[in-house]
Amino acid sequence: MTSAGGAAAVVGVADAVSPTGELDGTLRAIEVGVVREALADAGLTLVDVDAVACCTGGIGMPSLELAEYLGVHPKWTDSTQTGGSSFELQLEHMVDAIAAGRCHTGLIVYAATPRSARKRGGARFSGSAGQASMAASGTVAPRLEWEMPYGMLTPMGEYALAAARHMDVYGTTSEQLAQIAVSTREWAALNPKARYRDPLTVDEVVASPLQAAPLHKLDCCLVTDGAAAIVVTAADRARDLASPPAYVLGAATASAHYMISQAPEITVTCGADSGARALAQAGVTAADIDVTQIYDSFTITVLLALEDLGFCAKGEGGPFVADGRLGPGGSCPAQTSGGGLSYTHPGMFGLFLLVEAARQLRGGCGERQVPRAEVAVAHGCGGAMSSTGTIVLGTEATL
Repeated sequence: MTSAGGAAAVVGVADAVSPTGELDGTLRAIEVGVVREALADAGLTLVDVDAVACCTGGIGMPSLELAEYLGVHPKWTDSTQTGGSSFELQLEHMVDAIAAGRCHTGLIVYAATPRSARKRGGARFSGSAGQASMAASGTVAPRLEWEMPYGMLTPMGEYALAAARHMDVYGTTSEQLAQIAVSTREWAALNPKARYRDPLTVDEVVASPLQAAPLHKLDCCLVTDGAAAIVVTAADRARDLASPPAYVLGAATASAHYMISQAPEITVTCGADSGARALAQAGVTAADIDVTQIYDSFTITVLLALEDLGFCAKGEGGPFVADGRLGPGGSCPAQTSGGGLSYTHPGMFGLFLLVEAARQLRGGCGERQVPRAEVAVAHGCGGAMSSTGTIVLGTEATL
């Protein structure tokens, strides 16, 4: 378990997202832009930074490469890659390092431009395309032998299996999953940066083309360009900076498998583990959470996380979301930026969860602000429900 407990705080945030789904400039220029914005938000400069965390979907040493470009010589660095949960893991690691005195102020950064790359003739963003590339290169990966030959559409197929199983065991319906997309779109309508803001109905979601049964097109996340950055520093320093701090009260991560065929139970994710430990460390339960940011790669991802985090019992996620309680004015406001379903999804969304959670705790989200938000959870999910990272943030260092 991390040594979080309010030892560090998120003090600067930034996101680069466009309603067109595309961003101008090179990937490095986009990264630098969000770094500058996040540091300015905190009232700091690169001189203050002695830790850098960054990851990409490819190979290399992204945190070292970015630090070099920025002219930073970090005492601590992290290029952990666990898909969409990478940034929650990196924040947990960074908080530990700050608490141990190994560094004092860090950046966590992510940028990707899959939509622009595809328009320029680049490879289509998909897990299957990446695996095909591995196969062509001679890379040894069990998934190439044991899953790809059977036509698994990655990552959509793995989540479709979980949705089908949940429907079979618990009676969950496509309409209940669709309500998650509808509630998320209601939040997106309040975010001027969101890719899609037009009203959406349950019938429209269910009528959209099936992608991997039972998931429809509008059950699935976007493919857009996007970038985000956060600045993290020690709690004693955070109080004197330009923006109100969001203290890291609890942090925990967990993993269960790599291939979906090896998942012990596809209707229970390892978020039940990371969530329980992070909430216990913060001294809260799901009932104490004012605003929730859950990785919404697919609608089923949200439903499983709500159950695993304790917002409702296992199997009760469908009825729990059916009345729109995740949307504006609901009793469990979630994905308030518009999420990966309607706001942005450049390949990995976990850092955007932390940006929105911190902004909500500051009270700086404009029309989509959740009243009196004092405790927030950001819950990232990576791979085929393979890895989770749960972060509890609060307006006070202790509760």
